[in-house]
Amino acid sequence: MEIPADLGFRMPAEWEPHDAVWFSWPHPDTESFPGAYERIPQAFGALVRAAAEFEPVRVNVRNAAEETEARRQIGKCDNVQFFPIDSDEPWCRDHGPIFLVNDRSGEVAVADFEFNSWGRKLPRWELDRRVPEAMARQLGLRHLVCPVILEGGSVEVNGTGSVLTTRSCLLNPNRNPALTEEQIVRNLEQWLGVRNVLWLGDGIEGDDTDGHIDDLTRFVGKSRVLTVREDNPEDPNHAVLEENWQTLRALRDEDGNPLDIVALPMPERHRDWQGHRLPCSYANFLIVNGGVLVPAFDDPRDGEAASIIGSVFPGRKVVPVDCADLIIGLGSIHCLSQQQPAPPRT
Repeated sequence: MEIPADLGFRMPAEWEPHDAVWFSWPHPDTESFPGAYERIPQAFGALVRAAAEFEPVRVNVRNAAEETEARRQIGKCDNVQFFPIDSDEPWCRDHGPIFLVNDRSGEVAVADFEFNSWGRKLPRWELDRRVPEAMARQLGLRHLVCPVILEGGSVEVNGTGSVLTTRSCLLNPNRNPALTEEQIVRNLEQWLGVRNVLWLGDGIEGDDTDGHIDDLTRFVGKSRVLTVREDNPEDPNHAVLEENWQTLRALRDEDGNPLDIVALPMPERHRDWQGHRLPCSYANFLIVNGGVLVPAFDDPRDGEAASIIGSVFPGRKVVPVDCADLIIGLGSIHCLSQQQPAPPRT
């Protein structure tokens, strides 16, 4: 088996230049939006339009009819391309590939990890599992296959050697029960090209991924992170996020530098029509070429969160995207997207 790090590959930081950003169009057979699917295509179309303002967008669709519907919802937009790639669910961050870059050769490759629907949370993932190979084939990129389960939303890199993740997800026995922590760390080093694995604890309430890092803490620089905090001590997220905050204070980047930690607020407690808590998080933003797409939840803290995110990305345009309907699927902007990096200059 080819080991990406041995070949010179690494997972780039999200703020490095993109060739495009990918989405998988949601369809009526999805399990992700019970009782609410009719509102999703319009919201998804608005998200695609927002991304296309900054860079090319590539959308996976099941067939010609779905492409027609997607075009109708997106509207006139010259920066969107469609690919005949089927999926079970729309969460491209997790069923899609993790793209790698090689700074020596200028190559971009597809890392194809195993996927089991977040520990068998949903009944079907056979189509999702084949998306990375199909994308690699459509793009003509090298296809590197890893037998270990790993979702894109569970890892966050600074591009220079450090990765943030959570014990509650990567060490969960519903993913890779036969692997030890040391083996999982080695897998991250070999496949993402990192040398410094930074562990946080649990995820936020309502997150059915067992604690994806992209709802908690995001790198915004080599040693700088944004992390969500809950200021209401009665909220179940308060203790979990305070523990993560204290953990971050003790962590160091790959060169031994302490992390510069910037706090993001949490939205108020939003619930769906069934009374379940929704995992609304402003950390689920997407960095694009020249901009940042920030989730908005029709919440009093939307503006504050967008302002904080803008302050750590000077020169990038901050665009709030309405995710009040999309979050019913228990994810928002970052969960639904996957960036394809530009080839590095050699």
